[in-house]
Amino acid sequence: MDFTDAKPVAQVPALARLQAAQGGKTRITIRVDNATLAVFKARAEMTGSSYQTLLNEALRQVAQGQTLADVVRTTIRQELSHA
Repeated sequence: MDFTDAKPVAQVPALARLQAAQGGKTRITIRVDNATLAVFKARAEMTGSSYQTLLNEALRQVAQGQTLADVVRTTIRQELSHA
């Protein structure tokens, strides 16, 4: 197969709409402080996850109105129940 003339999905409106509808995620570009990004990358390395997944989860928690205290409380309860 020759993909020399292939276009990215974003340049084909029908495919872009299909991908957005099926994927449940949208590609964006944001600027993040270096220190903040370093924290997420370090956590991702420790957990074997990706920093994008961790950032997405943090944003989801904020959007749902969870505070840092709520997250810490939940995490501590989960860890105590496993002990």
